Amino acid sequence: MRWIARFVLGVAATLPNPARAQAYQCSVPRQIAPVRPLTPDGPVRRTAIAGYTLSASWSPDYCKTSGDTRSMQCNRASGRFGFILHGLWPEAARGPSPQWCGAQTVPSPQVLRENLCMTPSPGLLAHEWAKHGSCMVASPQKYFRVSAILWRSIHWPDADRLSRKRDLTVGDLREEFVAANRGWPREAVGIQISRTGWLREVQLCYGKDFRPARCEARQFGPSDSTPLKIWRGL
Repeated sequence: MRWIARFVLGVAATLPNPARAQAYQCSVPRQIAPVRPLTPDGPVRRTAIAGYTLSASWSPDYCKTSGDTRSMQCNRASGRFGFILHGLWPEAARGPSPQWCGAQTVPSPQVLRENLCMTPSPGLLAHEWAKHGSCMVASPQKYFRVSAILWRSIHWPDADRLSRKRDLTVGDLREEFVAANRGWPREAVGIQISRTGWLREVQLCYGKDFRPARCEARQFGPSDSTPLKIWRGL
């Protein structure tokens, strides 16, 4: 499916000027720990692709809730991270999304290293390729290339600054995002929060043509009036 990378490049050229991902002082470690063999967490589903979701995690919240202090993402020895790419996910027109379409092969250390400032976790990179990317393209290199093209076309709002706003709501974050990304409709910006109201992820919805599209209810998340808290931690 070579056309995917070519098509995304063409679409990206019509989007706002690229911005760097929210990685502060990122430096890839000289050595990365070997990735354990991958074990599918669900059944194989080779269903037709009708759209895509680009999911961005708010890293400070993950590091707080997971208790992780040793990984590249959280130990601060390799940098500080705001939004990181969780993954690019193919979506079905109806029902469960395609997943685990190919062999559970681990990408080479070089491929992992090349993408660690976008997704600072070798294990997560390998998992996202095997579970989601294998349903889109034939190799992890192509999957991460497509993911990076989309990722770098986005201007991420300064969530750390926004966290200081009084009476912050989900709608405030959506407003910041669409103001920074010309042409993005609010209905294409999904926001996921914890049960106690903390920001977890922003999920951007695309059609099959890789242009912004209305999110389904499960992706869109809570309404604009919902109170929101953002863990600073940078």
